[in-house]
Amino acid sequence: MTKAITEEAVTGVYGNMFLKTICIADLGCSSGPNTFIVVTEVMKAVDKIRRKFGRQSSPEFQIYLNDLPGNDFNSIFRSLPRFREELKEELGSEFGQCFFTGVPGSFYSRLFPTESLHFVHSSYSLMWLSQVPKGVEMNKENIYLASTSPSSVIQAYYEQFQKDFSMFLKCRSEELVSGGRMVLTILGRKSDDPTSKECCYIWELLAMALKQMVYEGLIEQEKLYSFSIPQYTPCPFEVKAEVEKEGSFAINRIEASEINWAACGNKFNLPHSFNDDGYNVAKCMRSVAEPLLIDHFGESIIDKIFQKYGEILSDCMCKEETKFVNVTISMTKKERMDG
Repeated sequence: MTKAITEEAVTGVYGNMFLKTICIADLGCSSGPNTFIVVTEVMKAVDKIRRKFGRQSSPEFQIYLNDLPGNDFNSIFRSLPRFREELKEELGSEFGQCFFTGVPGSFYSRLFPTESLHFVHSSYSLMWLSQVPKGVEMNKENIYLASTSPSSVIQAYYEQFQKDFSMFLKCRSEELVSGGRMVLTILGRKSDDPTSKECCYIWELLAMALKQMVYEGLIEQEKLYSFSIPQYTPCPFEVKAEVEKEGSFAINRIEASEINWAACGNKFNLPHSFNDDGYNVAKCMRSVAEPLLIDHFGESIIDKIFQKYGEILSDCMCKEETKFVNVTISMTKKERMDG
């Protein structure tokens, strides 16, 4: 859904600068089949522009893959030889050399040398906060924002998002060259209400599964009350406001799009017996929420949690249409004003 925006941004970089080496960073790269999707699309876009402009030699590509230190970078490195071969087969021998570097660390801090990047991409990562906001103890049975959350809790989440996102922008403004581009896709919302169903419902249903386990004596009530998801799903206005306040970037495009929860399961090649939307969405959510749940509740009950969660999701999804909202923003690093 964001491919056209990414291609437009890459055209803006490579079309305006004659680069021998183009430096690309994917922040929150994860590990597994999805890791190379974005960098592949970016490299293809560069090659398409090169041919269009009649440039004989392809630039070299310096690719930085960033995620937290716990990410499985070794599996990424092991899959690189095959990935390079497939890329050469698809794009031909004229295609430039590719150099890959793993960069472990939080993107809420500096990761790269000053003015060393031409293009930055991040997808489904920036809704994660650097920490659970302070002062959310009153949220009790809610594991995330909900219609019953006190206003002080809602404000605490929003302020943590503002602090983190502004720090992210400040760091990237130091690392991108003037005229460099950045495309970010964030799980968000269209509504002005941060407790709206479109962004909170998925977590409310997980909370239901956890509450069932409290009733069954498998989880202590106090354990549930002290668990919070370190996430904030912003609306386009909130994203735009932080970019304008930080001041280093000009916004090219910002838009919100929707995707059905059921689309989460499309990437799983599952046997027919598991062809169940609720099961598939639970599997998707497990890939992101499991480390948080293990850290707080322990590993022994994780399968049970997601079994219950899948059942609740299946019941919910057969009764109503459920969608995620993506907020995508494309921006350009402004020229530095010296003196």
